[in-house]
Amino acid sequence: MIAGVDEAGRGPLAGPVVAAAVILCGKDIRGLADSKVLKAERRDTLATRIRERCPVGVGMASVEEIDTLNIFGATMLAMTRAVEALCDRIGCDPVRVLVDGNLTPAGRRPEWRWEATAIVGGDATERCISAASIIAKETRDAMMREAELCHPGYGFARHKGYGTPEHLAALRTRGPCPIHRRSFAPVRQLALL
Repeated sequence: MIAGVDEAGRGPLAGPVVAAAVILCGKDIRGLADSKVLKAERRDTLATRIRERCPVGVGMASVEEIDTLNIFGATMLAMTRAVEALCDRIGCDPVRVLVDGNLTPAGRRPEWRWEATAIVGGDATERCISAASIIAKETRDAMMREAELCHPGYGFARHKGYGTPEHLAALRTRGPCPIHRRSFAPVRQLALL
């Protein structure tokens, strides 16, 4: 009953920040690792296995919440929502929550009620955090592929909202769309022009 928590999408210029909470079950899932070091096909396969075998909770903070709270506050909110979703799924609280990074939502979100430990690099060392990393990334990537259909021309399906040269060029040409984070400097500066 130890949950791992990680997020995806702190750095992009567009889209939500997504967090996942996962409790690994008795069945071993081989190949868990930090989502950033896995190839897309492998991540997809692992995400399917995790969802089939383990309780999972996903939470997000919207672009509006990011712009209101700042990305750190929005990340803490998304993590809290992910653990709440996990609790709803399993019908009780985890005994402990392991959070990737150097801070947890404890004391930063009034809704946070779980014992938590921050682990720097936990997505590479704690299997439950690795699983959460994979679910968070796969969930956010799917959302950004969907965003490409609603907001074509920005390349969201390819760069997932990160500040690539392609994305910055599209921003300069088209201006920000509704899923751009206006509090992030590259978007804010273009919006002022």
